Amino acid sequence: MNAYCGKAPGHIIHGSYHDTEYGFPLSDEQELFERLCLEIFQAGLSWEIVLKKRPHMLRAFHKFNVNKVAAYGAADKKRLLADVGIIRNRLKIDAIIENANRIIALRKVYN
Repeated sequence: MNAYCGKAPGHIIHGSYHDTEYGFPLSDEQELFERLCLEIFQAGLSWEIVLKKRPHMLRAFHKFNVNKVAAYGAADKKRLLADVGIIRNRLKIDAIIENANRIIALRKVYN
């Protein structure tokens, strides 16, 4: 058992994530994209901060819908940077939008 599995069960923030998501395989594109985005947001921060802000980020990023995020422009970036409910880091937001565009490009190659 790793350290996370030892402390997460029953924890008010980590418990549900650990019991229903952590370590469970994913195959749905939108779920995989969401997980990638959450990992990007986590860089330099605690996973607890990401989990606390997750509901706000789901709303702000259209539930991490790849097509919608890929279409984000300057107005959307401005909206996101002004949203106090999410992790507001310009580079992370840019990376998420870029990754959505990369997924669309990959679809063309592999579909």
